Amino acid sequence: MSIEGGRHASLGATARAAFLARCRAIAGDAQVLSGADCAPYLTDWRGRFTGAALAVLRPATTDQVAALVRACGDAGVPMVPQGGRTGLVQGSVPDASGDAVVLSLARMQRIRQLDPVNRTMTVDAGCILHDVQQAAAASACLFPLSLAAEGSCSIGGNLSTNAGGTAVLRYGNARALCLGLEVVTAQGDVWDGLRGLRKDNTGYDLRDLFIGAEGTLGIITGAVLQLFPRPKATLTALVALASPSAATTLLLLAQDSCGASLTGFELMSHYCLQLVQQQFPALPRPIKQEHPYYVLLEVASSESEAHAAHLLERTLATAFEDGVAQDAVLSSTLAQAQGLWDIREHIPLAQARAGHNIKHDIALPVSAIAGFIARTDAALAQHFAGCQVVCFGHLGDGNLHYNVAAPAGMHDADFLASQDAVNAVVYASVAEDGGSISAEHGIGALKRDALVRHKSAVELALMRSVKQALDPRNLMNPGKVL
Repeated sequence: MSIEGGRHASLGATARAAFLARCRAIAGDAQVLSGADCAPYLTDWRGRFTGAALAVLRPATTDQVAALVRACGDAGVPMVPQGGRTGLVQGSVPDASGDAVVLSLARMQRIRQLDPVNRTMTVDAGCILHDVQQAAAASACLFPLSLAAEGSCSIGGNLSTNAGGTAVLRYGNARALCLGLEVVTAQGDVWDGLRGLRKDNTGYDLRDLFIGAEGTLGIITGAVLQLFPRPKATLTALVALASPSAATTLLLLAQDSCGASLTGFELMSHYCLQLVQQQFPALPRPIKQEHPYYVLLEVASSESEAHAAHLLERTLATAFEDGVAQDAVLSSTLAQAQGLWDIREHIPLAQARAGHNIKHDIALPVSAIAGFIARTDAALAQHFAGCQVVCFGHLGDGNLHYNVAAPAGMHDADFLASQDAVNAVVYASVAEDGGSISAEHGIGALKRDALVRHKSAVELALMRSVKQALDPRNLMNPGKVL
């Protein structure tokens, strides 16, 4: 079947019964769900789409995953790998045909090995990110990947989307934090690449091929994660600014002053904080006077709290002297620092409570961000009068969450009908600066058509060649990415 076909023949009643019986023999009767029991696995996190599934399969081991993949291959049943189901681009839910199975890795949560000398941890793909962070901390190590969804997202999902988060500025995306993988191929074979090596120059880098592939080339079942020394102290400041241009100036100043100790640099518009205050009034309001933009700045020191304080205070002093900063609050306790981060982490939740919005997860050169915001804000105001832009993100690595909400008084459904038109305005502006339409959320089904318009013919041909070579029958997460 061609990759672009997307459709698979439905099983007849007899073939379906035989297929499900084989799956039950592999995973156990209780781990093959059907009918109403499938419901929790079929709706995307944003509640924008609900698919259908032939069944939900819940393996407990890599061998069971491989056996289930072989069973699906023999029956011609497409598979949708699923972790914590926290993705935002409809990449981990099936389509509406009901022909596919969901292959949930939620039961695979073993921490297989922790090597504090090599500073690595080998884990099942279903491990929850927060649990991995805690296991690292228990061994006086740090696993730095940090996301708003860390209490429910899984390592397999993090790797399949090459997740980013708030620590990319210092430690890199999920790809940079993974040394090795275990993957079940579309043919049901197991590739054991669980090597804790920082250098391995023996041919094509298969690890990087599967990371970021969103389950379309194979199913990640295990990973070797890179750990780091825990900093001796971490300090946080919230800085008020007049503009995004001032934020990029502050970023350069902080990088020059703090070097590798600068671990976080998050941009937030005033409207973001206003949303959080409206929806979560119990959260702190550290800067009472309103300012157009804010930056949450974090410094971590491997030496001492005094060293971290020196770096941060020196940065802020220069920012005020140069007229870059308008106000600032520096955390003096861990609770105060957590309170500042809670404001940032509650922005997506506040958006969800306030209503549906049109999300954009974009990447730009840092030097282009201020111009992009000014130009795109103006274009949206011209074409969609009264719309609200919720602009925040990881300025330090050029990643903005540039979301657009309905004008006051307009019903969400009416505004969402303009999604393609809004996307066209935003993506055209992204392209003008040589940016990307997906920085860390992936493509999934939601951005698949846009990808065709924003990737070159050569890039798309190469991607399709890889897909055809590894999954010629298009059984691995069909309809996603390509």
